[in-house]
Parts: sequence; structure tokens; C-alpha cells
Amino acid sequence: MKTCKRVVLVTMDGIPGTATEILGVVSAAICFSKSAIGDMAANVKNWSVGGELDGYTHMLETATDRVLKRLAEHAAQAGADAVVALRLQSTTVTAGAAELVAYGTAVRLLGNVPGEETGDGCQRQG
Repeated sequence: MKTCKRVVLVTMDGIPGTATEILGVVSAAICFSKSAIGDMAANVKNWSVGGELDGYTHMLETATDRVLKRLAEHAAQAGADAVVALRLQSTTVTAGAAELVAYGTAVRLLGNVPGEETGDGCQRQG
């Protein structure tokens, strides 16, 4: 049977029914921007008809997926099974560019772990 490392990401301060060992803070960041043409198209829509700016929505969803994947990778490298108290923060870096930061507390799960078998043939390492 193959072994894989799956890191659970939660915004809660802990995982109910599970004891944890705190490993420390983990973080990941990504900077992203839209092309000048995409930016102009979004501005035209914003000024004319309004509504959701689909290009920006897609860009933000992609950035969120990437930063959470990086956070999980950093946590796994630290020996963590989970990241608790997960937070996301976005700031403007410069005109047309933004940064998305994910951070939380890396923890190792102790004892019997609910859902230890992932169902895809992988088992929690430990």
C-alpha cells in the first residue's frame, strides 16, 4: 500500500477530539497581477455595466489554491499533519499587483486520528 502525506487545513483553533503537538507557525505567500489588457477589459466592464469581474475572480481563486497548496507543503516539510488557525490575508503590493498570504500553526496529530485512512489507498504517515 502506498504512503502519502496529507495535511489538513482548518480555520479552527484545533481539531475536535484530537490531541496535538504544536510545531510552530507556517506561512506561504504569492504575488499576482493581471495583464495590462485584462486589466483594461476589467476596468471597461467596471465603468460600464458593473457586476462580477470574472478574470479577477478566477485569478484570486487560482492564487488561493496555490498559496494553500504551498502552505500544506511547508507544513508537511515541518513534519505536520495539520495547520490550525489558518488565516488568509491580501494586500496591494503595487499598482496592479497584490499579495496573498496564508499562515497558521503547524501541528502533529497525536493518538488515534479521526479519518486516518484517506480512502484513496493512502495512510497518514507517523
